[in-house]
Amino acid sequence: MFTAITTWWARFQEKHPELSKFGMFLLLSNGVTVLQLALMPLARWYFDSATGLTDVGFQVLPVGTNIDGSTYYMFDYAAGALPEGGGGLSYFLAVQLTLLIAQVINFFLQRNITFKSNTSPWVAAGWYAAAYVVITFLAAAAQGFYKAPIYDLLMNIWGWGATGQVVADVVTMIINSAISFWVFYPIFKLIFRQQPVKTEAESGAVAP
Repeated sequence: MFTAITTWWARFQEKHPELSKFGMFLLLSNGVTVLQLALMPLARWYFDSATGLTDVGFQVLPVGTNIDGSTYYMFDYAAGALPEGGGGLSYFLAVQLTLLIAQVINFFLQRNITFKSNTSPWVAAGWYAAAYVVITFLAAAAQGFYKAPIYDLLMNIWGWGATGQVVADVVTMIINSAISFWVFYPIFKLIFRQQPVKTEAESGAVAP
């Protein structure tokens, strides 16, 4: 059974190289997202209970104003538990820790399995890190629009309480991962290239 699947996939890759890459990218990205979703509640629990950083606000990089006239921060994690507060520095660290773990794993999986890149891993890692920083800022700016309403809806309006908080964690993480997914794929195609491999005859050829 496994051999048949492997053979079919090899043929599919040969006939549809770009489509097979996108399919593998999608599969691996979803797997990493599931890992990130599993780690998020653990990270939230640790930072909330062991550090007390929920009551330490983290609101930086003001980029405008909200409808009510208050300052709109790119990283907006007001002190206090959600949904009344923004989760504080505890929420910020939990998000960034799980995102960092997921993206490090994703880097090696996508480079070695999806794109089978043979270029310098250090150069690719440098570009990947730069892309990671840019996407982190974009995702953080977007999160200011949907994070608080989602937590308020599930925890207060629907009255789900603690269960609503867990579900809201999942929903916000999925949105965050979706943003990363669509931005990272074209970047991966650029940094995870395959250079032509010289044959033995070419390597040993001597110019006349």
